[in-house]
Amino acid sequence: MNYLTKKEKYISNKFLLKGYYINKSNKFSSLYIDKLFQKILKKILNSKKKVNLNLLHKKVNYNDLNNFRLELIYYLNKDKAFKYNYFNLAREELYTLAGNELMMQKNINLSIQFPGDKSSLLPIHSDVWSGDSAYEINLWVPMVKCYRTKSMYILKPKFKDKFYGLMKNKKYKSSKKIFELSKPFLEWIKIDKNHFLLFNQSLPHGNVVNLENETRVTMNCRFKTLFSPYGDKKIGEFFFPITKRTISDIADD
Repeated sequence: MNYLTKKEKYISNKFLLKGYYINKSNKFSSLYIDKLFQKILKKILNSKKKVNLNLLHKKVNYNDLNNFRLELIYYLNKDKAFKYNYFNLAREELYTLAGNELMMQKNINLSIQFPGDKSSLLPIHSDVWSGDSAYEINLWVPMVKCYRTKSMYILKPKFKDKFYGLMKNKKYKSSKKIFELSKPFLEWIKIDKNHFLLFNQSLPHGNVVNLENETRVTMNCRFKTLFSPYGDKKIGEFFFPITKRTISDIADD
């Protein structure tokens, strides 16, 4: 029997069909993160004016980008309410797709990709290839509008068998060659700011050189249910519990 509500079924079916689900973020948590970003950016850049993230490449020297990114994510993760508000951007949808006893990645990742930047690339890959659990879901949050090469791509689920057929062919050994052959099977994500993307990280995905004239700023964080199988990343070292329920506490006592 399936006792999901109509809304839960809608979200689930969308996710199964597309391999991802996009919706508007919780407005209060989105506002909190926006304000926190601006507060930290003004501090790092010694600026009194609001920082336009789309034009960040005009504010930060390319050679300083990685240190700037590390400093920004350090201050974000240091904020006591940041992780709560990040989770709250998509709480209802996370409960629907993954369950309501959740583990959350300890540190949220930040990606900054300048126009023409070749140093921030993730070749086509699936997270389960490198030890992540298939029971994890990725919450990807854009701080700017993302489209075309300023975004990420993901394999369309209906082409999964064709993709893995290419992978088995020994002629196509490099990820670059596999990407080129897989282009017809891929979808480029188009998503506005103040929205979130939940995607199936078991599906091959990645990004390319940003050929747009704006900077891409995105965050991502993995979630999984407390009692589902783990990959190489365990409780404590990578995940921490955020919505453990009372009966589970009692049973573990």
